[in-house]
Amino acid sequence: MATSCSLISTFFHFSSSLSRFTNTKPHCHSSPSLLHLPRPLHQPTTLFFLRPQQPSPSPSSKPTTTTTLLPKLSFSSSSCTFLDSCFLFCTSVALSLTLFLTGADSASAFVVTTPRKLQSDELATVRLFQENTPSVVYITNLAVKQDAFTLDVLEVPQGSGSGFIWDKDGHVVTNYHVIRGASDLRVTLADQSTYDAKIVGFDQDKDVAVLRVEAPKEKLRPIPIGISADLLVGQKVFAIGNPFGLDHTLTTGVISGLRREISSAATGRPIQDVIQTDAAINPGNSGGPLLDSAGNLIGINTAIYSPSGASSGVGFSIPVDTVNGIVEQLVKFGKVTRPILGIKFAPDQSVEQLGVSGVLVLDAPANGPAGKAGLQSTKRDSYGRLILGDIITSVNGKKVTNGSDLYRILDQCKVGDKVIVEVLRGDHKEKIPVILEPKPDES
Repeated sequence: MATSCSLISTFFHFSSSLSRFTNTKPHCHSSPSLLHLPRPLHQPTTLFFLRPQQPSPSPSSKPTTTTTLLPKLSFSSSSCTFLDSCFLFCTSVALSLTLFLTGADSASAFVVTTPRKLQSDELATVRLFQENTPSVVYITNLAVKQDAFTLDVLEVPQGSGSGFIWDKDGHVVTNYHVIRGASDLRVTLADQSTYDAKIVGFDQDKDVAVLRVEAPKEKLRPIPIGISADLLVGQKVFAIGNPFGLDHTLTTGVISGLRREISSAATGRPIQDVIQTDAAINPGNSGGPLLDSAGNLIGINTAIYSPSGASSGVGFSIPVDTVNGIVEQLVKFGKVTRPILGIKFAPDQSVEQLGVSGVLVLDAPANGPAGKAGLQSTKRDSYGRLILGDIITSVNGKKVTNGSDLYRILDQCKVGDKVIVEVLRGDHKEKIPVILEPKPDES
């Protein structure tokens, strides 16, 4: 109501201004008022202009200025009345339209929408999401279950996750725990087209798996591959995935830590050099890409640290430098050939209780690399007393204080490499050469 009254006042002000504008031209003499009333038809009207008159040369008087009224034009009062009536009619129409427009919502009729303007960093984030979203896929894990009443066999979704397109051949990279236990897998691309996926290979120790879909090449957008060796704490990162089944969700953050260590969800084997980020990673983000500000892949979102199961600001991603070598082997051979010593070792807590530092060998099978080289296992004598085996203290001159150190060193070696293993045997140390071999199930 207040806006309507304001608009009415504005129109009256406009009419008054227009009236004054018309009165500056040849006009009808009338008393100054907001609205002009019509005059009697029989009264003639004469218009005058004021013109200054030159002063007469009189020495006895001061110079003065006089004006002379000069008749110029003469209009009948009927023409002036017609103009006033037209002006009143137009004003009434304008006021009626104003009230009509402002009746429902007095403010909405005059709202002007300004074009959206984004800052440079916002534009960069929007562009990164738009360019990389076609590379991110949604993976559905299907399991075969039998109905308890009808005994029918059905495929039921038992989980979902994310992944990304690796190359134009249809290879898709994700986490192993996303596809674990699946009888069938389906991959949904960014355009919502769905394809059945086959498992090319997986690495349980590093929680990486490679799938393949038979999709047209024009629909496959491989993600740009970056490097993770030169990452810095504090640099911006972006995670794209499908948390809680919500497809193509973007979260942002920074790298909050480097060279972290987590355990594989499948085997419990430690994964080294993991990236820690505060970008929100929730269930369903697993297997999705972690990108740098240039839109390049720097890691696979794998795990979160949270008692509740939701993001608590600490997420972990497998670095792309680790993933790159694994994917190449899986695509080429369908498996990862990782070297082993062929031993079973005691938990780190047990070794700490003995007051020594290193890896205690519990078992070294005779047909394994360590057994062939002569490493001794832990055993009991005829009286049941425990005789400790060799304690590995270093490999190739690199100190070994726990199992994680041993895994980290072996990850840098290849099958067939000869390594020098230094062990503590009794009260003295020995150096034993060992030739690394692949796992028996991978040979």
